[in-house]
Amino acid sequence: MKVFDLHCDALLKLYNGHAVDFTSDEALDVTKTNLSDGHVALQVFAIFVDPYIPSDEKYRTALQQIDYFHSEVVGKHETIKKITKWKDIKSLAPTEIGAMLSLEGADAFGNDLMKLRTFYELGVKSIGLTWNNANLCADGCGEPRGAGLTQLGAEVVKLNNQNKVWTDLSHLSIRSFWDTVALADYPIATHSNSYTVYPHRRNLNDKQAEEIFRKNGLIGMVFNPPFVRSNDSVQMTDLIRHIDHFCSIGGVDHLAFGSDFDGISTYIHGLEHAGKYQAFINELLNYFTEKEVRGFAYQNMLNHLPEDK
Repeated sequence: MKVFDLHCDALLKLYNGHAVDFTSDEALDVTKTNLSDGHVALQVFAIFVDPYIPSDEKYRTALQQIDYFHSEVVGKHETIKKITKWKDIKSLAPTEIGAMLSLEGADAFGNDLMKLRTFYELGVKSIGLTWNNANLCADGCGEPRGAGLTQLGAEVVKLNNQNKVWTDLSHLSIRSFWDTVALADYPIATHSNSYTVYPHRRNLNDKQAEEIFRKNGLIGMVFNPPFVRSNDSVQMTDLIRHIDHFCSIGGVDHLAFGSDFDGISTYIHGLEHAGKYQAFINELLNYFTEKEVRGFAYQNMLNHLPEDK
């Protein structure tokens, strides 16, 4: 069964020099080889700029990661196709892997909306306003004051709407979440689990999840063990508890996968890299119907894509 994955941090590892070869470098969880082995037909590659980078260098850092995307991921692999329009996902050949860009945090463009529009032109199809910290757009879930969306942040969400781009709700503070979801035409949480199942600040409570479902959005289940349960040995069944709970509150048609591979340092047992996806699919089939699993794997995302401009 083919798989779509909403979030990985392979570009960050390439940028930081932790890997040199996207084809099969064992330092990467997401490689061309692993994507093929796991039957991953679409991978979203996040652009992430570390908060410690000086503000005048953040935009260039993001552009350098985009350069790695073009030179190392797409440029060296004929069967990896860059997604520039939503319809490109639907037209992928069975032998092709779609590669799409997302931006994790507005720090990369600061208050310069020309830079944001440039990211759109470069093919970024999902914009997350924050990482855990606060910035000029909003507070993230790690900011103690817990403030919400700024006037600039609201303008960014409106630009996302105009450009038919996802607004990513993962990492937002509670207040920022509610401010943002009220404005977003295309809300998505690319990599978050259920707070009810495990109360981590990065997870979504039931009211948040239900609002995403009501607004026809998606939640990508994240494979990072600290977001799954408090235990050194996390199993696939622990993650399935999160999926089952979201289904119980109306989310069966709104769930997807957002592994966070290459952004995590520990792993769910048996799900250590993108090449292990089919083992997870087989485990899911023990608990859900084939139609439901197909939905989680790729169909729900296909059913909720924005229309191109």
